[in-house]
Amino acid sequence: MTIQSAIAGSWYPGTEREIRALADEWEKSIGGGKSADAAASVPERPNVLLMPHAGWAYSGAIAWRAARLVRGAKYSRVVVLAPSHRAWIENRLVAPEAEAVSTPLGEIVVDGEWIDRLALMAPVARNDRVHAAEHSAQIEYPILQLALGGGFTLVPLVMGSFGRDQMAMCARALAKLMDDRTLLVVSSDFTHYGEDFSYAPYGTSGGEDVREKAASVDGEAFSLIASCDADGFAAFVGKTGATICGHVPIELALRALPGKAPFARLAYATSSDADRDFSRFVCYTAAAGRVEWPGEGERVLDAEARAYLLRVARESMESAVKGVPYSRSPFPIPHSPITTKMGAFVTLNDRATGALRGCIGEILPMRPLVDAVVERAVDSALHDPRFMPVTERELGGIRVEVSALTPPKPVASWRDIVLGRDGMTLEKDGAFAVFLPQVAPEQGWDLETTLSYLSRKAGLSADAWRDGAKFETFQAEVFHE
Repeated sequence: MTIQSAIAGSWYPGTEREIRALADEWEKSIGGGKSADAAASVPERPNVLLMPHAGWAYSGAIAWRAARLVRGAKYSRVVVLAPSHRAWIENRLVAPEAEAVSTPLGEIVVDGEWIDRLALMAPVARNDRVHAAEHSAQIEYPILQLALGGGFTLVPLVMGSFGRDQMAMCARALAKLMDDRTLLVVSSDFTHYGEDFSYAPYGTSGGEDVREKAASVDGEAFSLIASCDADGFAAFVGKTGATICGHVPIELALRALPGKAPFARLAYATSSDADRDFSRFVCYTAAAGRVEWPGEGERVLDAEARAYLLRVARESMESAVKGVPYSRSPFPIPHSPITTKMGAFVTLNDRATGALRGCIGEILPMRPLVDAVVERAVDSALHDPRFMPVTERELGGIRVEVSALTPPKPVASWRDIVLGRDGMTLEKDGAFAVFLPQVAPEQGWDLETTLSYLSRKAGLSADAWRDGAKFETFQAEVFHE
């Protein structure tokens, strides 16, 4: 399925010829212009862009100031962080289910594999209706096509509000998955001024002084962005009530950035700069920065080892369900990490609904990883006490997921648990329970909610974790079919 543009022909031109002609006009108007901040140095190869998302008649030329800086760049993927204007979204990133999006310049493939990896570490929902109705993401697609041409995939993520823990999970996940082949685009307009925006602290006279004061507010906000001060930016929005509609995507990006970034503000304008009536207007900023993403780091298991483990997990599961003997084929690489003693869980989910169908594992590294995966795949299918055994008819509709675990280590306090990174165990009064690292992201829970459910899983009261419980944490390489 492809999500067709709902705003082509209204928010921006409806044909390729008109789009390219308008882009030529933007380019001619820019000429040799400098950035909006005279002291700011524009990074040579930006990989983070801040772009407005109003109709092109108002902000297209401003957005192009940022997008033009990546013309010809060899980015294979673009991640777009965009605010929701029409759907109530809480504690989740919303990605599309569709395989592609479309503009008059052609289709862009949605990077579903990247989204799947993100969903293992952060709360992600998939909803095409949200994306089909959301202009803040759609408006950026043709501008990115103009700048990058074809050949890149897209990860559009729409969001609403976040609790602290859920925001932190999403930021860590983004930082881990970003790399030097990925461009991050943050979609946001700035001050919305006027009584109908519930923001008119300087009156509605429509004078030039109102624009200057609104621009001063935006300038203070951008100075916090430029210094990568996520806490300061969030506090500023909360204190001033600044009507920056993309303040959540901006904060998320700032929290994901690995340290300081040389951000430059490239352009600033308002929707009323032409008619000079500043009783009601919206402000637009374009900016660019460059960071060095840390990447995922070294994996214990390479792609070939992961594929083999998933294959033997499925083969052993299917053989057991069908009641036939199973003998796994040897892995072609000797001395592989799959023979290292590691804990492992095998999780079975319904492909259509995502519902859990079985999950059994072992935390301690007692035997070679491949042996643990083979046996736990069978246990998950046939011996999970929460479910009836998997039937032969169900096999094609089940997705297999493997979690290879690091050895568990005790932590001094539950406050040391990091959601989205750590799996956790709880032990108290002889009761025990475990959650894999992906449980909290899948459910969108904060830490205290996660621990309450973990306590219940152990057969204890929901608040038993608060006093006298012992915790251990572990990490996992998680991969699925």
